[in-house]
Amino acid sequence: MALWLIILFTSLLSFVISAVSGKWLVPFLHKLKFGQPIKVKDGPEWHAKKQGTPTMGGFMFIISTVISSLAGCLAYRHWAELDSLDTAATNKFFIVISVIVFSLLFGFIGFIDDFTKVVRKNNNGLTAIQKIILQTIFSVGFLFALHIFGGEKTTINLGFWESPSLGIFYYILMFAVIIYLTNAVNLTDGVDGLCGSVTFTAMLIFTVCCSILIETELSCFTMALAGGCLGFLIWNLNPAKCFMGDTGSMFLGAAVTAVGLVLHNHLLLILVSLVYIIEALSVVIQVGYFKITKKKYGEGRRIFKMTPIHHHFEMSKWSEYKIVIVFSLAGAVFGILGIALILAF
Repeated sequence: MALWLIILFTSLLSFVISAVSGKWLVPFLHKLKFGQPIKVKDGPEWHAKKQGTPTMGGFMFIISTVISSLAGCLAYRHWAELDSLDTAATNKFFIVISVIVFSLLFGFIGFIDDFTKVVRKNNNGLTAIQKIILQTIFSVGFLFALHIFGGEKTTINLGFWESPSLGIFYYILMFAVIIYLTNAVNLTDGVDGLCGSVTFTAMLIFTVCCSILIETELSCFTMALAGGCLGFLIWNLNPAKCFMGDTGSMFLGAAVTAVGLVLHNHLLLILVSLVYIIEALSVVIQVGYFKITKKKYGEGRRIFKMTPIHHHFEMSKWSEYKIVIVFSLAGAVFGILGIALILAF
């Protein structure tokens, strides 16, 4: 009982810090004129009215998550009277620290991107090459930490089947997973409240999985992020008073990916992240089909009205609220399936 009180307190603390910090951060961003530049080609034309909405609001849940998850971990270690000489317990603590640092570093990439955009007053931030270089450096660092503190498992775990050890190829594959999934989460941030809501749902699912797999300290992080996202949604639901920016979405992408890799259940990670995966996949399909048809017919054709796929539904006259609710419910259904598979195997 005391353990769950610690976890719930962690979430509540994060929610309060995130929600209350908006009272200061949103006016501050307005004062600095850190408004989001909007390109009509990047979304439906009616998104133009969102021009100038403060960005970098992701700092709300970033700050709340870091403070609350560390407080929760320390409270748990004190309550459980964990011995500092217990290598296994110490490694679990350092894994959480690694997840936090990794998420912060990706958030830093997003911050540079956001800051460049607002300074230039256009939607051109870091180049793709610059992003990939930074993402590569930080991803390799996290995978090294995972190897040191998380054990040396190099198998693909699908619950009902586990592959033989892949050695170095495991880390190469997980590097590709990190790059794809972190950028997929970033693409999901295109409708007010969408990325925050889907990630809130994902973190609740991960918390249940952490409980089943006895990853208590990691659950402090997942619940802290869930609470932080919920507090941020007060400011981000339609009509958004503030956007999370790449600062927030890159932090969330790294957090989702890192938690999934730490739990070492790759099917669970796929299911919990399926909404993000579909979002990015819709872009890949659209671009690929356009290029193929342009080469074949002389003009490019499209499968979706606009991508990422949440814009397709916007163009189909879905309200932003409907998109947020449907996508979040889909994430919950996929996540519950993941929980069921963990319990089954």
